[in-house]
Amino acid sequence: MTTLLLAEHDNVSVKDATSKAVTAAKLLGAEVHVLVAGYGCGAAAEAVAKLDGVGKVLIADAPAYEHMLPEPLADLVASLAPSYDALVAPSTTTGKNVMPRVAALLDVMQISDMMKIIAPDTFERPIFAGNVIETVRSKDAKKVITVRTTAFPATGSGGSAPIVAVDAVADPAISSFVGEELSKSDRPELTMAKIVISGGRALQSRENFTKYIEPVADRLGAAMGASRAAVDSGYAPNDWQVGQTGKIVAPDLYIAVGISGAIQHLAGMKESKIIVAINTDQDAPIFEVADYGLVADLYTALPELTAELAKLGK
Repeated sequence: MTTLLLAEHDNVSVKDATSKAVTAAKLLGAEVHVLVAGYGCGAAAEAVAKLDGVGKVLIADAPAYEHMLPEPLADLVASLAPSYDALVAPSTTTGKNVMPRVAALLDVMQISDMMKIIAPDTFERPIFAGNVIETVRSKDAKKVITVRTTAFPATGSGGSAPIVAVDAVADPAISSFVGEELSKSDRPELTMAKIVISGGRALQSRENFTKYIEPVADRLGAAMGASRAAVDSGYAPNDWQVGQTGKIVAPDLYIAVGISGAIQHLAGMKESKIIVAINTDQDAPIFEVADYGLVADLYTALPELTAELAKLGK
């Protein structure tokens, strides 16, 4: 089975989600080709070529692909589909935007959030906020798949795949890029961080996130996250939201502070390697998935934790 993977990149560097999706694509079959579609994206293509397991890199360099708009990307992927058995993308905002369009153009089903490959036509994926793992079998000749990247490790480096240019397809001009507002931070990106500390509605204000959560994050070099309730209350920005309707994370350490553990939130973080929960309610659902639980007032516990980390030189 030859697989085509749509790379996620910023025209210069390759996102970690791509590296993890390559691991999944390698399990699908014999050869993995990666499509780098962008504008002035030669550096990104060279980075992809160095990933272990990549057999060939296809580069489509054209203005229509500069901002990865879904319609021109979907048309491009569909035009390349005849040469492949499977079409894959990370289950990111871009992947979720592009691949359903590809599936529609090819008139096949999509396998979303694939987290395990049982056979070339049989896969596991989570449903009901991850409370049920569904096994699906596709009879379609071509498989269109988005990969839950938290379920796969990043592939290694050391590859030397050839880079081949492919022609751009006609831009359907259905949508156009207007602008973007990017949040900049010295902290690790939430979905890539090895340590994440998240706060819930119990923080009561944006100022308390700064006063109590931020010092711990600074000491640990952690990314900051939040529950949906905290985001909806205006205590934290939208791009911090962890959960089914936010970002899916699986860090080495996840610290949940003042988060009760609603199903929606657990779906976004329960694959973390170690989970620490701090909550005043000993019956909070978060303790059912936590490896370590502390029943305490966060306004006392977090300053004490910050002080202890300072003693350790963190």
